[in-house]
Amino acid sequence: MQSTLSTVEIKPKSTHKYSIIWMHGLGADGHDFEGIAPELHLTAQDNIHFIFPNAPIQPVTINGGMEMRAWYDILERTLERKVDIQGIYNSASLITDIINQELAQGIPAKHILLAGFSQGGVIALHAGINFTYPLAGIVALSTYCPTVNELKQPSDKTPIFMAHGILDSVVDVESGKAVFNTLTELNHPIEWHDYLMEHSVCADEIKDIAQFINKVLVD
Repeated sequence: MQSTLSTVEIKPKSTHKYSIIWMHGLGADGHDFEGIAPELHLTAQDNIHFIFPNAPIQPVTINGGMEMRAWYDILERTLERKVDIQGIYNSASLITDIINQELAQGIPAKHILLAGFSQGGVIALHAGINFTYPLAGIVALSTYCPTVNELKQPSDKTPIFMAHGILDSVVDVESGKAVFNTLTELNHPIEWHDYLMEHSVCADEIKDIAQFINKVLVD
């Protein structure tokens, strides 16, 4: 396992007050969501340090062992039946290291938000919910969470935004909804959004993400 992750970053134009760490999906890289930052038109845009980590390069079983950027191995197309749990823990630990780097720069945990798409959403949920202190928020897009029943349940919980395409043929919408239902039962402050789209991101979703981030990234 890599000891550190390379990153794509957008530095704040003004005083660094907030940090957003955004994880890409399987086979992509940190540039995948770099272009979404200006589209969000966030209230605190100029004060945000955007960090887009590159997942480690590793063989992926369902792709014939081909090496690509992946947060963990995908062992079966059923997703939940046989899961690389250790890989999820390993990558979540690397994201925790990035959070700690931001804390060391004087950014409070409540000013740090995790976001992730697909595999990256799994890591955002796992790392964010398990973090020692509550964060500003977690944005989990077109994703699921095979470790949901292993997550710590702190009394002061991080707000979560989950969104999914109802036509998603890669990660079934019901897999995402099951995670939402579990976290709701555990009293996490969580909201659900779905859209008429496949395994992707749409304009209406970007507006809703921006609204959520504007709500949670406050002094």
